[in-house]
Amino acid sequence: MSDFVVSARKYRPQRFSDVLGQEHVTKTLKNALVRNKLAHAFLFTGPRGVGKTTCARILAKVINCLNAATNKDGEPCNTCDSCRMFDEQASFNILEMDAASNNSVDAMRNLVEQVRYQPQHGKYKVFIIDEVHMLSTAAFNAFLKTLEEPPPHAIFILATTERHKILPTILSRCQVYDFRRIQNEEIVKQLSAVAKDQGIAVDADALHIIAQKADGSMRDALSIFDRIASFGEKKVTYADTISNLNVLDYEYYFKLVYALLREDTPEVLLTFKTIHQLGFDGNLFIDGLAEHLRQLLVSKDQASMNLIEGSEELQTRYLQQAQTCTTSFILDALAIANECDVQYDKARNKRLHVELALIRMCYLHRLTGVTLNAARADTQDQAEKKNPKSEVDPLPAVPVSSNLKAVEIEVFDQHEDDTTNSTVTSFIPTKDSLATPKIGSLKDIQKRAARAIKSSSDSAVELKIETFQKAWDNYLESNDLIVSLKTILTQVELALDNYKLLIKVGSNHSKNIIQLEHALLEALRRSVSDKRLEIVIMLDPEKAKLNEDNMPKKALTNKEKYELMRQSNPAVEELIKVFKLKIDHGV
Repeated sequence: MSDFVVSARKYRPQRFSDVLGQEHVTKTLKNALVRNKLAHAFLFTGPRGVGKTTCARILAKVINCLNAATNKDGEPCNTCDSCRMFDEQASFNILEMDAASNNSVDAMRNLVEQVRYQPQHGKYKVFIIDEVHMLSTAAFNAFLKTLEEPPPHAIFILATTERHKILPTILSRCQVYDFRRIQNEEIVKQLSAVAKDQGIAVDADALHIIAQKADGSMRDALSIFDRIASFGEKKVTYADTISNLNVLDYEYYFKLVYALLREDTPEVLLTFKTIHQLGFDGNLFIDGLAEHLRQLLVSKDQASMNLIEGSEELQTRYLQQAQTCTTSFILDALAIANECDVQYDKARNKRLHVELALIRMCYLHRLTGVTLNAARADTQDQAEKKNPKSEVDPLPAVPVSSNLKAVEIEVFDQHEDDTTNSTVTSFIPTKDSLATPKIGSLKDIQKRAARAIKSSSDSAVELKIETFQKAWDNYLESNDLIVSLKTILTQVELALDNYKLLIKVGSNHSKNIIQLEHALLEALRRSVSDKRLEIVIMLDPEKAKLNEDNMPKKALTNKEKYELMRQSNPAVEELIKVFKLKIDHGV
């Protein structure tokens, strides 16, 4: 059989100073040992793989160390007979019991029986009970009296991952030590030391992925490290790590965010298709995207950069991409990702559910009227730096247009001097004239658009009606319009009210037609550079009355003729009554 020993056992700490991330526990225990103020019962609780059982064994070793009196640092000497016997698992003074498989009353009675006997050598007999929460209630009760008043030579060390399952009567009789999750930086540092000791070449990004996957457990991190090192033949690369751990390459998320900023919907959907074909679940993808957006959010401020768990190169890339995004875009995208995650299990077509969320993210900045600078000038080189381990294609060099276009929002308003509800169509700067997906309520969209326009810092430009009239005439001349549309546009009257361009029409039909003529409205906005401009299409009562008067007279029906005759000459009715005539209006 092979002599190979897994790293989790090979590099298990033998001294308190070797334990990672639990200084609050180890310092307290060492001080208690040095001052000879040791309790008779301890409870070590915390997540898996953080050093509970390891600290219990080190404590048990120190208690019976023959050189403990001379060692003033509270550490085992690892050279005396007692320490060597413990390392060789030949010590009769230290007994370990797994409560998961010995959880009955009989097992606890056997333990209590062993407590009676004095240690063969040394001062104390130490009982380590792992996974103590697995004991039955009857077993706890059988152990209770012994735990409360043990003989002077007995010390109990209990360890558990589920403190809430321990009876309060047990907790009250123990000194409780809460173990923390080990920080990713400490795990990466320890893995680097292990790799150096074993002569294994590693990538920094790969170690960070392992640390994140281990979720604060050093034991899990070492187990994952062994697995990937075996796969890569003395190499731990980023590509091998994400392949073995089924982790989606962060290159996809960088690529996806740039496509979202460009409103490149086809690229976004094709990227998600590629991810879907790789076998990644939609829920896993959306969680990863939310995590990526979170990293961008904390990258907006240099002070919070340390919240990003990754290599320095990766932190730099997050910082560069965060500079191309606005905070409002990141927050709104996070909200959509969270909504998609919450509703994912309820969706029947889960792929479409994720795609709709991505499409909504594509058009997010339309609601704020803020121009997003997604140009690659300074960040393209870094963004397209493929990790040599990654198989993701580099980002396509798609130019980003800085031209702003308009999107319409209908607002209903009633003027005091007019009994007609006129529809106001407001336009805010956007990137193109594609239809905008509805996100949120209409009132919410209106408020956000108003805030964006109000916060515009553009310098004031004097607006002249002649400028808009010229742009209107140029549109009529340069476009081949159908006769009916051209007739409607020539009958329109333009007026200027502060920063509002009023387009006065004579009918609701004309108003609806002009609302759909996006190219014309965009031409009007491009004719000036003031973002505060509002384009309002309104029904003019005078024009409406004029149109009504100019409408051709229609032929009267027989009934209408009779009513006119009766109104003009009341004797007609008397005549009908005298001669008992019957009125036949006909058609």
